[in-house]
Amino acid sequence: MATPLISTPHDIRSGAVWIASEGPNAQRDFLDSLNPGELLALPYLFEFWAMPHQLPPTGDWRAWAIMGGRGAGKTRAGAEWVRAQVEGSRPTDPGLRHRIALIGETVAQVREVMVFGESGILACSPPDRRPVWETTRQRLIWPNGAVAQVFSAHDPEALRGPQFDGAWVDELAKWKKARETWDMLQFGLRLGETPQVCITTTPRNIGVLKDILNAPTTVVTSAPTEANRAFLADSFLQEVQARYAGTRLGRQELEGVLLEDVEGALWTTGALEALRRDTAPEMDRIVVAVDPPVTGKSTSDECGIVVVGACTQGPVQNWRAYVLADASVSAASPMTWAKAAIGAMQAWGADRLVAEVNQGGDMVAQVLRQVDQMVPIRSVHASRGKSARAEPVAALYEQGRVHHLRGMGALEDQMCAMTVRGFEGKGSPDRVDALVWALYDLMIEPAAKWQQPQVRAV
Repeated sequence: MATPLISTPHDIRSGAVWIASEGPNAQRDFLDSLNPGELLALPYLFEFWAMPHQLPPTGDWRAWAIMGGRGAGKTRAGAEWVRAQVEGSRPTDPGLRHRIALIGETVAQVREVMVFGESGILACSPPDRRPVWETTRQRLIWPNGAVAQVFSAHDPEALRGPQFDGAWVDELAKWKKARETWDMLQFGLRLGETPQVCITTTPRNIGVLKDILNAPTTVVTSAPTEANRAFLADSFLQEVQARYAGTRLGRQELEGVLLEDVEGALWTTGALEALRRDTAPEMDRIVVAVDPPVTGKSTSDECGIVVVGACTQGPVQNWRAYVLADASVSAASPMTWAKAAIGAMQAWGADRLVAEVNQGGDMVAQVLRQVDQMVPIRSVHASRGKSARAEPVAALYEQGRVHHLRGMGALEDQMCAMTVRGFEGKGSPDRVDALVWALYDLMIEPAAKWQQPQVRAV
């Protein structure tokens, strides 16, 4: 007997979530209401189980990009999209699409992940619609005659000649020949009235992916790893969150955020990741640096508050600094950011507070002393532009003399948008300004004094 399909309205995003929230009586009533065929179909009805980011968008689109963190359910979404394109209401019905391209980094990865994987096409297919794998020709054939052919991104030329009405592209952002393979696929997507491609990938900063995302015919859905936690091992989540949460790499690999390193940036993601440390040694000095906002309105810039420590024993070239915490606050009133800065000092046992006073003048120190009358404050004035001040600090990073603890994602985002031309991110780089002031106080200015030649008495 052919397995019937239960029709589900498109706007119902997760019947499973609704049933689960209703309690055991509603769950029992729901299951009792289904006939035997519907019970057989239920495990394969993806619309019932899917999360919003896994369901295809409506409207007229050419490419659907599913960007998510590791384990966010991208592969299952891609496999189910292929199923929906080739299956009819009965095994012998023609589907919407008849020739599908399955493209991964290698043929082996397509076979092991997209076809035979735990979330692959075969695992998702009901028995009466399950396609047959032809090993010699590296393709799937459905009972209704639809075909999905496997291709490797290492061999873009293999896509020259075949034609398709649909394609599923997996982990495009890590392909070495991503541009060439994508271009060859576009020439082959020429069958049917509306050829479409589903892209499942963890985002990376590569040109072809950015071009795809910026195309007017592309629709994007995204989700973090956390969204699929019900189907992930707790130990996996605990490990990756402990290791990568709060880092730029974590934002990419766990949150599915496309991070862009601006051309000519003073810092890059790769360089910052190489300088990351899990712990810091005992510090000789610790400071909290503050870059106050001009106003305290809801539309104000952030107040950059960064905690940095330094080990300054021995020759200058052996000195090392550690960025210990980013305690910045958003849209804060003067009293709010002052309390946050003093709180950071107390939490880390800092020696003093370094505050830029270009905008607030004496008011900055007055506000801080309303919170703590005895707080040691060093007021600093910016006489050069932000980029000019940041370049000597960036040089310390290039020398491997500054390290970051985890949890600096927002600060590092601003750092990677700072160029010699200026800041190319949104708003003002208040966190970077605070970082710069801290490292000037701990490393650059003391090193300059230490290296000054001593005048010998005659």
